[in-house]
Amino acid sequence: MQASEFSRAVAAAESTASSLGLTADDAVVLQNSSKLTLRLLPCDVLARVAPVARQVARFEIELARRLAESESPVAALDPRVEPRVYERDGFVVTLWTYYEPVTHREVPPADYADALDRLHAGMRKLDVPAPHFTDRVEQAQRLVASRDRTPRLTDADRELLGGTLRGLRRVVGEHGGAEQLLHGEPHPGNVLTTKNGLLFIDLETCCHGPVEFDLAHAPEGVGELYPGVDQALLRACRVLVLAMITAWRWDRDDQLPDGRRLGTEWLSRLRAAAAPWLI
Repeated sequence: MQASEFSRAVAAAESTASSLGLTADDAVVLQNSSKLTLRLLPCDVLARVAPVARQVARFEIELARRLAESESPVAALDPRVEPRVYERDGFVVTLWTYYEPVTHREVPPADYADALDRLHAGMRKLDVPAPHFTDRVEQAQRLVASRDRTPRLTDADRELLGGTLRGLRRVVGEHGGAEQLLHGEPHPGNVLTTKNGLLFIDLETCCHGPVEFDLAHAPEGVGELYPGVDQALLRACRVLVLAMITAWRWDRDDQLPDGRRLGTEWLSRLRAAAAPWLI
């Protein structure tokens, strides 16, 4: 979130919680990117704050509520307040349960695969409108094609990214296998390790597509333990996802900390992996 919005966003979260009877005298920043994630104290609630114009919080709230009803492994909304989106001072605020993280061990790939399998099982029961994964690929393509939005990309790197996205969008989009509702970005940054097991967060990226697209965001080894995976499709999805996240890092408005360094590093990886898919 831009520095000019930061203090107003924190104030919006604190005043929203206070208006609902939750004591919020302090805010600890947990993440600051396109949205702000705060731990409000002493009420101990997790608040997510985004500008009204750049959010799909209502979709995320409804999806989280319905997945929780089927006991899917997702973070819960705070039970002390009405499960809805709150608007204040140009921001939307959603209030979630805060989970104390368990950090004493790495997540075994088998546990990650099991949690993602259970999430997908819950999602298969839902009939909700969501974009197709190719719509998200197209967004990355438009970003790469815009010299105004990605001014620091060299011509060679622009061609590399554009060709990879174009080729793999076709390959994966025409795979012909089963598709379903997906998380969209179930990478480790969107997984909480809690005493109750793994819980997925940030459901606003949901889309329809093959499960291999979701697995491509997970650590190496998870896809080998997930049941029924098309390993060739997974390999293609891994390169596609690498091209997509690399494109986001070169957006002039990207707010991910250390994003430019990651963008440079991922371009190097893509040069080695993308050759078979370029068109």
